[in-house]
Amino acid sequence: MKWRLTGRYLASVVLIVVIVIFINILVVTGLYLYQNNSPKYPLYPEDDSVVSLTRSFSKEIIVSESGAAITEEGKETLERNEAWIQILDEDGREVYGYRVPVGAKTKYTPIDIVQAYKYMEKELMSTVFVGESSGNGERYSYLIGFENPYLERNIFTYDIRTVGRFLQIGIVTVICVDGFIALCIAYLFSKRLTRPLHGLIDGIKQLAHKKYNVRYETKGVYKDVFHNVNVLSEELQASEAERKKLDRMKEEWIANITHDIKTPLASIQGYAEMMKDKDYDFTVEEMRDYAGIIEQKSHYLKHVIEDLNLSTRLKNKKLTLNLKNLNIVSLVRNAVIDMLNDARYGNRNIDFRYSDEVIKMDVDEILIRRAVSNLIYNAVVHNDEGVAVQVSVRKQGNFVQIVVEDHGKGIKKEELERIFDRYYRGTNTGELHKGSGLGMAIAHDIVKAHGGEIDVASELHRGTRIEIKLQQT
Repeated sequence: MKWRLTGRYLASVVLIVVIVIFINILVVTGLYLYQNNSPKYPLYPEDDSVVSLTRSFSKEIIVSESGAAITEEGKETLERNEAWIQILDEDGREVYGYRVPVGAKTKYTPIDIVQAYKYMEKELMSTVFVGESSGNGERYSYLIGFENPYLERNIFTYDIRTVGRFLQIGIVTVICVDGFIALCIAYLFSKRLTRPLHGLIDGIKQLAHKKYNVRYETKGVYKDVFHNVNVLSEELQASEAERKKLDRMKEEWIANITHDIKTPLASIQGYAEMMKDKDYDFTVEEMRDYAGIIEQKSHYLKHVIEDLNLSTRLKNKKLTLNLKNLNIVSLVRNAVIDMLNDARYGNRNIDFRYSDEVIKMDVDEILIRRAVSNLIYNAVVHNDEGVAVQVSVRKQGNFVQIVVEDHGKGIKKEELERIFDRYYRGTNTGELHKGSGLGMAIAHDIVKAHGGEIDVASELHRGTRIEIKLQQT
C-alpha cells in the first residue's frame, strides 16, 4: 500500500518533469531555427555588431584621384568604438590611416591580412576585421582594428555530419541525465509528500486493532485529516471507556439480580421440600402460611421476568402500543392508590394533586401506569419513611405534565447522569428495594415510546423531581 501510494505520486511528478523538458527542447529548437533563418539575426542586431560595422564602413570611405580618406562621421564612429583603420591599395600598401597604433605595418601581404583577421595582433592589442571599398576604377582593402580587450573572435571548421551525430548523442545524454535527476527529485518529493500518509495509515491500523491512543500534530497539508483522526481517536476512547463501564455495570447487575432471584427461589424450594417431606406434620394454618410465602416469592420472580421481557422489547422497539383515549388523572390516581394499598408502603405519605378532574389523551394504559408506578416506587423506597412524596397531574397547553417529587435524600450528581441507564442501581436502595434494577430505564423507554419527554432534577439532601411531559393529539 505504501509503495503503491508513493508510486502514484512519483509517476505524476515524473510526468510533469518530462513534459517540462519536452517543452524546453521545443522552445530551444524554435529559437535556434528562428535565429538561423531570420535575415536580421535577432540575437545579434546588425547595428551593434562589429562585423556589421566593418561591412557598412565602406560608405564612410571617400575615394578620389589623390587617394582615399574617410568622412568625419566615420572618424566619430571609430572613436566611439575605440577602433582604428588602415586603407590598403591592391598591392597591400597603406594609403590612409586613422588612429593607427604605433608599430602597425604599412604594407601587408595576402598572408599578413589573413593572419591579422584570424588572430589578435599582440603588438597592436586589437581584433582586426577586413572590408573592401572601390572607386575611380580602383579597389581598396581596409583593416579596422578594435582595441576592446573583451572582444574575441574564434574561427573553427566542422563537418556537419559529425556535428549531427554529436548533437544526437548529446541530446540523448542530456535527456537521460535530466530524466535521472528528475527521477531522484520526484522520488524525494514523493517520499516527503507521502511520509505523513504512511503515519496516518499506521494510525488507522492501530484504531482498527482497538489501540485508541493515536495522536497527531495538526500541521502541514494533511492537518485537517490529522485533526479528524484525533477527534475519532478521542471519540473511540470515550466509547471504549463507556463500553467497559457498561460491561462492568452489566456484570454487577447480573450478579445482583442473580442473588435477588436465588433468595426467593431458595425460600420456594425450602418450603416446598418441607411441605413434601413426610416427616413433618404441619397444620392447615401452617401450610397456608407457607403457601402464601411461596406465592409471594413467585410473584416477585414473575415481576423480575416481566421487567426483563418488557425492557428487551422496549429497547428493540418491538412493542406495539395499545392506545386508548383515557382520563390520565384517573390513571395516575389509581397508581397512587395501588402503592398505598401495598402493606409494605401503607404508612407512607403520598400526596396526589391535579389541575383538572378530567384530562384525556391517547395512551397505553398498562405501560403508562407502569411508568408512573415505577417513579412512585423509587421515590418511596429510596427515602426514609417520614419523607412525603407528591404526585401531580396538570395540563399546560397541548401538553400533560406528570410530576413525582420528594424532599428526601436526593441523588448524587454522578448517579443522576446514569439514572435512566439499564442495569443501574442507586446507592440509596433499601432492603425493600429488590428487583430487576430496570425500573427507571423502563419508565424512560415507555415515555419515549409515547413520543414524550422525561426529565429528572435532584439535589443531594434536598430532594428529587421527575417530570413526564406527554403531548395531546
